[in-house]
Amino acid sequence: MKKKPLVLIVLSALFAALIMVVTAYVLHIPTGLNEGYIHLGDTMIYIAASMLPLPYAMAAAAVGGALADILSGSLLWAPFTAVIKALMVLPFTAKNDRLLCRRNYIATGIAGVIGIAGYFVAACLLYTPASAVVEILPNLIQEAAGGVMYVLLALAMDRAKLKSRLQAL
Repeated sequence: MKKKPLVLIVLSALFAALIMVVTAYVLHIPTGLNEGYIHLGDTMIYIAASMLPLPYAMAAAAVGGALADILSGSLLWAPFTAVIKALMVLPFTAKNDRLLCRRNYIATGIAGVIGIAGYFVAACLLYTPASAVVEILPNLIQEAAGGVMYVLLALAMDRAKLKSRLQAL
């Protein structure tokens, strides 16, 4: 997407807000473990990563994810979330005409592994390794749900040619 910097900044801010809202308020299910919760915010992170150039997608993911933690009462996790969510964007590409290209399809699994590993390390640092192990299953559920929802939403958006319509702005 070859855009002027202002357009990219505005789109990044919109994605950050969308990521924050979906993470903090849409299907927000507390796990009861280490202030964790299951959400579908990763779906929006993957959409942003498929539409925006890498640095803009990383910023949107980091800001949106961290703000969601702050608003959800998980302030302690916000710095870790900012880094983890930014790293989860790395496997994706926005250079394809479609959101769901082969690379982005595979990237959902790679990003899921990054998220699970990142939160495992963060939980080890914040709490104990034993509590970090307990978080693996909820994180696995969250990443799987986020990946499936991304594929479904990206297919629908590709069918509506939303990416090409946005590129025409």
